[in-house]
Amino acid sequence: MKRFIEVMARDQAVLFPDHLEDFVGEDNPVRAVDAFVEALDLAELGFAGAADTGRPGYHPSVLLKIYIYGYLNRIHSSRRLECEAGRNVEVMWLTGRLAPDFKTIADFRRDNGSAIRKVCRQFVGLCRQIGLLSGGEVAIDGSKFKAVNNRDRNFTPAKMQRRMADIEASIDRYMSKLDAADRDEPALPPAKVDRLQERIVTLKAQMVELKAIERDMQKAPDKQISLTDPDARSMNYRGSGIVGYNIQTVVDTEHHLIVAHEVTTSGSDRSQLVEMSNVAREATGHDELRVIADRGYYSGEQLLECAQSGITTLVPKPLTSSGTKRGMFAKQDFTFDAENDLYICPAGETLTRGSHRSDRQGSINFYRNLMACATCRLKDRCTPLKQRRIRRWDHEDILDEVERRLDENPDAMRVRRSTVEHPFGTLKAWMGHTHFLTRTRPKVAAEMSLHILAYNLRRVLNIVGLGALMVALQSA
Repeated sequence: MKRFIEVMARDQAVLFPDHLEDFVGEDNPVRAVDAFVEALDLAELGFAGAADTGRPGYHPSVLLKIYIYGYLNRIHSSRRLECEAGRNVEVMWLTGRLAPDFKTIADFRRDNGSAIRKVCRQFVGLCRQIGLLSGGEVAIDGSKFKAVNNRDRNFTPAKMQRRMADIEASIDRYMSKLDAADRDEPALPPAKVDRLQERIVTLKAQMVELKAIERDMQKAPDKQISLTDPDARSMNYRGSGIVGYNIQTVVDTEHHLIVAHEVTTSGSDRSQLVEMSNVAREATGHDELRVIADRGYYSGEQLLECAQSGITTLVPKPLTSSGTKRGMFAKQDFTFDAENDLYICPAGETLTRGSHRSDRQGSINFYRNLMACATCRLKDRCTPLKQRRIRRWDHEDILDEVERRLDENPDAMRVRRSTVEHPFGTLKAWMGHTHFLTRTRPKVAAEMSLHILAYNLRRVLNIVGLGALMVALQSA
């Protein structure tokens, strides 16, 4: 046929063969991957070297480049990376035409988890050198990611009780059918009787297995056990449940770079504020850091420790009182007079310090006015008891300061949402439905570091461009 572009014959020889360099343009992001890895001191970071005996192995830089390229292009499986190494010109350019098999690629990620995490931190340090982390303000949040562990293979005491009850009910039902078959006419066909008996034997064997699992579950500190990924935990997620990990991230509010992250097995964010803030302060190099977080991070002890270490926090108080929904007065409706050490209630009466108690969190004082409460016109909206008591922690001034700071920054929660929630959505979209491919927390941590390194690399390329990043890498 005429007027179509002609193809080159597959067996056509060329006088001057193409170079791999010709297939990788000067503006190709793969050049940033190559330059970044070449600038690293892999031995200092802890990557395993070659063995003294046996066949020569692949240099760690080759395998690290494959992984960074793969995660940058949403290719996470070691088998798919093996395929790319043999057919993808960009990967051939990166590796110098080396093509490791999938087991070598997978073993590298498994054996160098700690070093991979350091590489992720090293790139954050590069972002700081470029000047992308100069704002001194970050947002913290956590999100649940699915582990390689089906919900049916995770057990808590409640799940175990339900599962055993279901099996016992099934055994009783089948036994009743067999008893009825012995009494009634006509009798059940022999084949059906055999199937019922086999089913009962199978269920009894399952009950034995469950009892063995229950013994192991009772030995666990949190009374929970996962059979596929032993480190994964059942967590509440969007009104249902998920077996996985709670990933904590700290994101810079200016350029939305993830400056720190942690893989945790706690379903709650309540105890994470101090640790993540300190890690973020070290990563950004700011002694005075401003941290924004949601209500899930509100903890008096955590906020106190942050204040004592010079970290400025903006964390709203949880709305835990059900009385406020019915129009009842909450603690924030009572005004504290620090100079006179008393509270002023909505009716204008004063509540003075009464009883005192100490616990692990410190000293707690209770303020009340029994005489005023007895005749108060607003008592129905205040308390069903004889008197209203207001509890005040001896470090309550720290909490008052956090609340005042939020009042002065009404857009803080909007900034938090637009900063920290978008990276989670992007990462989950890149990961796909299954999220993690590896098992146990150390391996999952290495996998998460690769995801975040790829995310940050993509962000930096979008912010400063390939040219500026290459200059920074060459001068690093």
